Parts: sequence; structure tokens; C-alpha cells
Amino acid sequence: MTLKTVTTDALQETLQVGTDDVVLDVREKDEYAAGHIKEAFNYPLSELEELTGNLKKDSSYYIICQAGRRSEKAANYLHDLGYDVTNVEGGMNNWHGEVED
Repeated sequence: MTLKTVTTDALQETLQVGTDDVVLDVREKDEYAAGHIKEAFNYPLSELEELTGNLKKDSSYYIICQAGRRSEKAANYLHDLGYDVTNVEGGMNNWHGEVED
């Protein structure tokens, strides 16, 4: 299985144009609170299993973390459950857009 990936620049362009896709930030709550993409929802990897029921199978998701490892784990997990997911390469370390806290 090959996981779909996208660069942070491509994600930023997609968000600027507008999309129905959902951005999930799988960093822990304190990391998310310190600065996140405005459109992102916080679904910490440590709580993902419990939160998965809130996600819709007919939506598409961009998964981001700090560097790309946790988002890859989360994306593989969600993909295996049948969700349409794309891992954001490099995570917030590569994000050049605005952040809010």
C-alpha cells in the first residue's frame, strides 16, 4: 500500500483556494495550542483510536504532525480503516503559512 502524500506548500495552496477536505493535526494538545494551521482540528495520535468515530468516511483528510512520523502512523491507521487520507510531508516543521494558537 502506498500512502498518499503532499508537501506543506501544496497543502497551503489547497487551503488558500478552498477545499472541503479536513486537516487533522495529530500532535498532542499542548503542541497544537502552541501554534497550528487555522483550519486544522486537533486529533492527538494518543487519542486517535477513541476519536476515530467522529470522522466521516465520505470526507478526505490531510494528516499533519510536527515532523511527519506521527502523521504517517495516523494516516496508515485511518487508511486501514477505510478513510481517504493524505500524509503531509515534513509536518509543521516545513509549514510556512500562518499559524494560530
